[in-house]
Amino acid sequence: MKPIHILVLVVFACLGLAVGQADSKHKIIAFDAPGAGTGSGQGTLGYYINPDGAIAGLYIDSNDVYHGFLRDAHGKFTEFDVPGSQGTGPASMNPALAITGYYLDSNGAYHGFLRTPQGKFAKIDAPGAGTAANQGTLALNINSKQEIAGDYIDSNAVAHGFVRAPNGKLTTFDDPNAGTGANQGTFTASVGGLTDAGAITGWYTDSNGVWHGFLRAADGKLTNFDVPGGGTGSGQGAQGSGINPSNAITGLYADSNSAYHAFLRATDGTVTEFEVPGAHKGTYEGTQGYDINPAGAIVGVFNDAEQAMRGFVRAPDGAITEFDAPKAGKGAGAGTVPISNNSAGQITGFCVDPLGVYHGFLRD
Repeated sequence: MKPIHILVLVVFACLGLAVGQADSKHKIIAFDAPGAGTGSGQGTLGYYINPDGAIAGLYIDSNDVYHGFLRDAHGKFTEFDVPGSQGTGPASMNPALAITGYYLDSNGAYHGFLRTPQGKFAKIDAPGAGTAANQGTLALNINSKQEIAGDYIDSNAVAHGFVRAPNGKLTTFDDPNAGTGANQGTFTASVGGLTDAGAITGWYTDSNGVWHGFLRAADGKLTNFDVPGGGTGSGQGAQGSGINPSNAITGLYADSNSAYHAFLRATDGTVTEFEVPGAHKGTYEGTQGYDINPAGAIVGVFNDAEQAMRGFVRAPDGAITEFDAPKAGKGAGAGTVPISNNSAGQITGFCVDPLGVYHGFLRD
């Protein structure tokens, strides 16, 4: 999960000031996968919700092993593991319930996977992917055409993007401005970083460690962007986190003090910076946009004065509503983390309770 940082001023181009309000009219339920552990650092994490309300995510068992799950629109769970894996991490799902993600081998290297709606698995490895621990291939997004986008980490710990066509053909890409040192390179956004038309968002890290957002069109054309308030030091700048069918992008940026702020990049390239009113300011604290649905509603997370994580949804008109999942704790390191929202306005993610246990949630 990305770091959680916080902002306080809210700027909406041509919209004025949006006032944060507590959520009092939406039903939020917590859920746990049957095999989930109940100790600190264990539990259930919802990641992606498709248009019908089915949720893909992972759970961590009592032995701290990761497993995948599919929770259908009626609440029925199907738990799964990639055969032979040492841990399975789903990242995205399409309307037909095809799921993509990554798994760990016995060396600690990553491999991508595709799980078909029938439950069969296909392994995905990008050419050039490293084979040591923390290297390999991560399949991070899947669209209705069964195109898959993700990253691979080479033997020098440099990140590269890739797109996999429905027939299995894999195309790699790098932003020409990306750095080539360890922990630099081109990073594809996960969960909601790929559209049905094949557009991708994410970010690249340059040779100085600064983040810059990108939009990659279906034909491979790359457009880079920065947010005006973004810092220019290592670990600062902008990251694209989610993209909708209109190519509107949300994400986060770190300012010169390394505090986080959210942004909306409209279809025409106009950037609007925003934050949740009252969010706590500080280094590595702030507001982060994670996903954006077809209507332009944005979900994300912010930190409050107690450094707890809190959820928000920003409506297309700029109004911000704050919300908390039922089992969420209220102290530092606890709280609510929305990850994905669908065209019906449903939201999934996870919360961390006072004992450090994860629970999935659905805001209906």
